[in-house]
Amino acid sequence: MKILVSAGPTRERIDPARFISNCSSGKMGYALAAAAVKSGHECVLVSGPTCMNPPKGVKLIRVESAEEMFCEIRSESSDAQIVIMAAAVADYRPKKASSSKIKKTSSRILLELVRNPDILSWLGKNKKNGQMIVGFAAESESLLDNASKKLRKKNADWIIANEIGREGRGFDSDTNEVTMLSSEGGKIRIPLGKKTDIAVKILKILLAPRLGTGNT
Repeated sequence: MKILVSAGPTRERIDPARFISNCSSGKMGYALAAAAVKSGHECVLVSGPTCMNPPKGVKLIRVESAEEMFCEIRSESSDAQIVIMAAAVADYRPKKASSSKIKKTSSRILLELVRNPDILSWLGKNKKNGQMIVGFAAESESLLDNASKKLRKKNADWIIANEIGREGRGFDSDTNEVTMLSSEGGKIRIPLGKKTDIAVKILKILLAPRLGTGNT
């Protein structure tokens, strides 16, 4: 089957020298793409700017902004059986990016931001028959409560919740600890381990015949 994975951060340009972004390294998404190929499936990886090398056998599509990622996800998701949104997509972008570098001329400037496309919401609203939509929830508080709300709001089949702000977990770490929540009420905790190992476990669960029925 075709598995579509997004990874990394997005960059929202302020001017030619500056942008809004986040701390995502892309490690989790790239590990998921590698696990998908090793499982014998076709994988398309839509990646924001990272220092990661693409896994062998993966079709890599590089993007920069949230709007560029949305365009590629819309196109590639049309025939994907599983879509995993592991990217940390910027919620906002500058309303207008300057075509030239903004000079330091005053003690303060005001930057007006507008909402970016909500890619996971679009996927949930436009889910194909038999298609599985998987999102991530990176939270610093009320992890499972916020992840459960996101699961329902986005009409996803799974939300993979991970806590940020703790050592060895979340952004730019080689390790992670996640809890998978399914729309069928399942909750599966994957304890702290290497992201490469966690990715393999996630894929096994997503590819299992019966989804969301286990609690560990």
